[in-house]
Amino acid sequence: MTNPPFFIAGTGAALPGSPVSNDEMAEVLGVSPQWMELFSGIRCRHLCWDPATGDLTHSLADLCEEAADAALNAAGLSPSDLDFLILSTSTPDTLLPTTATVAADRLGLKGLPVYQLQAGCSGAVQALEMAGALIAAGRRTGLVVGGEVTDRFLDISRRPAALPGDDSAGCLLLGDAAGAAAITADPVGACLAVSGLVHRFEGLGRAPGRIVDWNGAGQAGPGRRMLYEDHEAVGACVPALAVDVLDAVLAGVDWQWAEIRYLLPPQLSGRTAERFAAGLGMEGPHEISCVAETGNAASALPLLQLDRLAAEAEEGDRAVALVVEPSKWIVAGLALERVRPAAP
Repeated sequence: MTNPPFFIAGTGAALPGSPVSNDEMAEVLGVSPQWMELFSGIRCRHLCWDPATGDLTHSLADLCEEAADAALNAAGLSPSDLDFLILSTSTPDTLLPTTATVAADRLGLKGLPVYQLQAGCSGAVQALEMAGALIAAGRRTGLVVGGEVTDRFLDISRRPAALPGDDSAGCLLLGDAAGAAAITADPVGACLAVSGLVHRFEGLGRAPGRIVDWNGAGQAGPGRRMLYEDHEAVGACVPALAVDVLDAVLAGVDWQWAEIRYLLPPQLSGRTAERFAAGLGMEGPHEISCVAETGNAASALPLLQLDRLAAEAEEGDRAVALVVEPSKWIVAGLALERVRPAAP
């Protein structure tokens, strides 16, 4: 858990292009749009490439730069105020140079530490945990960014409908996005206090629930799957793991369920979020979800949810954010509270 708390002073989001509907995506994937929504609960997504031609329109660095600029503007900060940058992604533009350093260059940063974490849904919380440690060590202001792009996994010349079932189904869930949060040691700006943080590995002895192969469609070999998800394991395990981490977050800050105004549930798919909310009863907290409109953009999703929370929450409101990454079963959670900014 975090002690002392640190603060999210501003948030930002970047979604490439116009929303791509299930009708449009069905043309690319060769499946029924009705089945797509029934299976995934996703109505549309944003893509960094043109579904009609396959041409790339945005890189991950483009999206991360846009989200970072938005977060800094929301916080009333400039790049010169930053003491560190942390970027999380499972789909970097290149292995080297890291997308984090490319984004730092575009932002005009110099002479400060820049980190990149290789992670999926849990990456944003892992980055926030690292940011909290840097703040506790004496840094004052930093930037956390998370983003994903799908261009190497969705190849319109090789219809996903022709792939093995679990591979093709995974393609239906994806979307491209980036989110960012400006992190401060003092309560300034939008001012969400991170009062508690849980992050732990639960994959001992468990088979991976999701595999994303770096080589993608271009170098898929015999027995090598570019994108795989064990939907049965995800459906069976995610709700229980999310409840466990919810209990851990609340216990860590000594909050009661009745005090929670907002719940940010896991965003693996629209159906997963619905099942978790239904199983929990969802009595009281207002749900903040985005996956049905953005697709599964992994590292970006918790930050996109935080961006929506920052726009809605009022002073004194408490929120809990929950993440379950099924790749090798990582769980994470945040306790958040809207607090009054410090006087200038």
